[in-house]
Amino acid sequence: VTRAEDLAAAFTAASSEAERSFGSGEVYLEKLIERPRHIEIQLVADEHGSCLYLGERECSVQRRHQKVIEEAPSAVVSEDLRRRMGEAAVRLALSAGYVNAGTVEFLVDAEENFYFLEMNTRLQVEHPVTEMVTGLDLVHLQLLVAGGEPLPLKQDEVRLRGHAIECRIYAEDPENHFFPSPGLITRLIQPSGPGIREDCAVYEGWTVPLDYDPMLSKLVAFAETREQAIDRMLRALEEYVIGGIKTNIGLFRRILMDEDFRKARIDTGYLERLLAEGAAPVREDVPEDVVALAAALFTASARRQTTAVAAASEESRWAVAGRREGLRL
Repeated sequence: VTRAEDLAAAFTAASSEAERSFGSGEVYLEKLIERPRHIEIQLVADEHGSCLYLGERECSVQRRHQKVIEEAPSAVVSEDLRRRMGEAAVRLALSAGYVNAGTVEFLVDAEENFYFLEMNTRLQVEHPVTEMVTGLDLVHLQLLVAGGEPLPLKQDEVRLRGHAIECRIYAEDPENHFFPSPGLITRLIQPSGPGIREDCAVYEGWTVPLDYDPMLSKLVAFAETREQAIDRMLRALEEYVIGGIKTNIGLFRRILMDEDFRKARIDTGYLERLLAEGAAPVREDVPEDVVALAAALFTASARRQTTAVAAASEESRWAVAGRREGLRL
């Protein structure tokens, strides 16, 4: 209902349907939030009464209410909104006596009003982006509080730095209604380099089953700014090769090159609108002979780099170690 004069008729229709279906004509009203953003607050609480909020994550890029891309921090959340949402989430957790890592999810409208959605009492898929921008190991903090230890820092010691983006890599076919794409992984070339993190457990020669969630990995890009993080993610996606099955890698390239996404003009309906435009996602499947050639060149290059590192180590092992650690940022 968008007009007050339509409320009575809508109430009567809904109440009648409820009476026929459930034997009760009771209905409830819920505020409509048009084009909301899905913003969530990461929490961690100990059993000594301390609870911290670790910034927010932007999770508005969704398909059928399933998150696809997550970012930290949100490009539109101000310091004041972050504080208000964080404090509200902490009050909720403390009122429930909560102990663990957890996430409080909100919908946020264009006027920076936020509305409680739900709380997930666990560590979520998108937690790596929070780890990247806070420098905190959330699993380690979970183990500390589970062991009865107090949290090792205070709220004013939580600092956000840079920007992180996560893409959920799925074994699915975006060009065929996102149907799952189980099968044998015949080739796997994974991206790396400065600012790139991948949480992944699949390998070349593994068969993706049909029985479980089709997520293959979580690919994360971290940089000083959002623009740089997007560019790093695009470079990583160009390097990523998964042969033998369909994936959504090409779809991510399309999203990250879209002008609305790059300018952070997104909400929970953004991806559905993008897909409805009719343009096919950028294809990522590559002929097997091209994949084989790329793998051979990659292997040869890696061998040359190993030889070069070995030669350089005669001059300064400290310098070589420093370069290696730099590449693992």
